[in-house]
Amino acid sequence: MTLNQHQIARLRGRLAELYGDQADACLARLLTLVSHHPSPGPRHTADWDQRDVLLVCYGDQVQAPGRPHLQTLLDFLTAYDLPRSVRQVHLLPFFPSSSDDGFAVIDYRAVDPELGTWNDISELGRHFEVMFDLVINHVSVSSLWFQNYVKGEPPYDRFFLEVDPGTDLSRVVRPRSLPLLTSVPTDRGVRHVWMTFSADQVDLDYHNPDVLLEMIGVLLLYLQRGARLIRLDAIAYLWKELGTSCIHLRPTHVVVKLLRDLVDAVAPGTLLITETNVPHAENVSYFGEGDEAHLVYQFSLPPLLLEAFVSEDATVLCDWLERLEPARPGTTYLNFTASHDGIGVRPLEGLLPGERIARLVDAVRQRGGLVSTRRLANGEDAPYELNTTYFDALRNPADADPQWHVRRFLASQAIMLALRGIPAVYFHSLIGTANDSGAVTATGRARSINRRKYAADELGRILANPNSVSAQVFNAYRDLLTKRIAQPAFHPDAEQQVRRFDDPALIGFLRTSLDRRHQILVMANVSTVSKTVCLDAGRDTPVPRDLLTGANMSVADGRIFLEPCQVVWLAW
Repeated sequence: MTLNQHQIARLRGRLAELYGDQADACLARLLTLVSHHPSPGPRHTADWDQRDVLLVCYGDQVQAPGRPHLQTLLDFLTAYDLPRSVRQVHLLPFFPSSSDDGFAVIDYRAVDPELGTWNDISELGRHFEVMFDLVINHVSVSSLWFQNYVKGEPPYDRFFLEVDPGTDLSRVVRPRSLPLLTSVPTDRGVRHVWMTFSADQVDLDYHNPDVLLEMIGVLLLYLQRGARLIRLDAIAYLWKELGTSCIHLRPTHVVVKLLRDLVDAVAPGTLLITETNVPHAENVSYFGEGDEAHLVYQFSLPPLLLEAFVSEDATVLCDWLERLEPARPGTTYLNFTASHDGIGVRPLEGLLPGERIARLVDAVRQRGGLVSTRRLANGEDAPYELNTTYFDALRNPADADPQWHVRRFLASQAIMLALRGIPAVYFHSLIGTANDSGAVTATGRARSINRRKYAADELGRILANPNSVSAQVFNAYRDLLTKRIAQPAFHPDAEQQVRRFDDPALIGFLRTSLDRRHQILVMANVSTVSKTVCLDAGRDTPVPRDLLTGANMSVADGRIFLEPCQVVWLAW
């Protein structure tokens, strides 16, 4: 594979900004890497439409004795005809790892043998477009890279960031309450090494161009192996400069721009997505000038939507939606409510008053959830992440009938699915999984509450029972997806106009298709009491049809009735 002169010049410019007079040598090595990786073949264009829905799951999400987990997972997905309503699968890290359910990577270039082989990844790719994680910030301490660092073997002796423990690191923005530096015995004596997330996940030092080039080689392999989407995990913390916050630094953005230039050149149609669990303005900075990520996670949505249902007041959510600017052409948001991680609290900063955040944290605890913290500059710990399934986070302890729990949860999903952008659905939301407190006890990790793995026969029995909560959620969710992907007004780029009501429990927004021929008015009641809503006057046809039920809505004097936790998708 060869690049044209314009592409080469762009890459050289990025390398020069990062590495100065080393840029030409770096570029020569990068071009050699590209030449050694065959073209991944034709891709879809970078365009998207309303049929784009991403399912997030682990490679060992569904397990059967004696079979590679990836094969069992694919059997499940195809048995329930999910390729009909889901176009993409985010396959969480499937590499050999030592902790964090895959995010402490031991070998970036291998598939965990318990999961399967690269052939199993390819087979999954026959049914879905697959998103791979590029776990770019850190690697497992059990990796060969770090073991060679400990031995002092080049080039790995310069792969990791050593810091004098007496250094003032108080300005560093932390996502954890754990120590930032970990003492490591090496053949050269004890070294104190930077570890942002845990003592098993050691940060790579991108001041060394060898590190970036090594990771580019990994990226090229993933493209060759069929990745349509690449998720840049924990990208915000990539570049460190002592005396700074060490988050969102300019060189980090330059690295993202370089990776964008590279995938656009060698695998057009590949989409980059940045994972930055931070306040909204910081998060969307990774769109750059349209030259960084194609997609960014809509991190403020999960906690704002949850808080609206918990407080029965959607005012802040509606205010945020009203201020939310459309993504520039060629970029879009990834909307979600749940993921393999918890529900971020930092994305509420500047949006929700502190007392309401505190009430939300307490509400999650009352529903059996946990709270992870991060270390502030003053040494105090503050809530960072709510560890819970989204399903249980929406369980109202006052509900006498569990059907209201199911109804409230599905209402939250119907709102998320209708918003401008591409929706991502976590496996445990698809089947309404409850908090897995037993896993937390077994692992000692709060995040295990939201990462349950199922035996295939057990899950089959649960879903075969129409009275089980999981079956009710699963069947209703698949119906939601089927209806969503049929609507041109839900194209990721289609216009979205927020409609405001006097009642704080009401949400409304109008989606209009790109060709202006289709409109859907989404309305929701987040409260536990019925509401009457006044519709806009002047429509040609006075009786709207609810696409979710297929029934015509009863309209009297321009008003419709919404039951508690009801969502409607209205078309005229």
